[in-house]
Amino acid sequence: MPYFIVTIDYIKPIDEVELHTPAHREFLAGLQQRGLLLASGPFVPRTGGMLLMQAESLEQADAALDHDPFRQHEVARYQLREWAPKLGLERLQ
Repeated sequence: MPYFIVTIDYIKPIDEVELHTPAHREFLAGLQQRGLLLASGPFVPRTGGMLLMQAESLEQADAALDHDPFRQHEVARYQLREWAPKLGLERLQ
């Protein structure tokens, strides 16, 4: 199954982002339980974050993010890219 890197860039002030952060993290925990999310975390400094996902297709990964509170409340912009790891792949399986 392909891997996807998702970069999240905040487009609203951090105080508005923080209003939705608990729901965003709960949403991500659900993606992890479904096997779609492998890792996630904020950038330092906190201007956004990154997700490492595994899905059947880019479309499936993108559709899964439609219910993310950050996306629903338009506090962040998402960029999804398929990623083909060559070195260290054994650590991801």
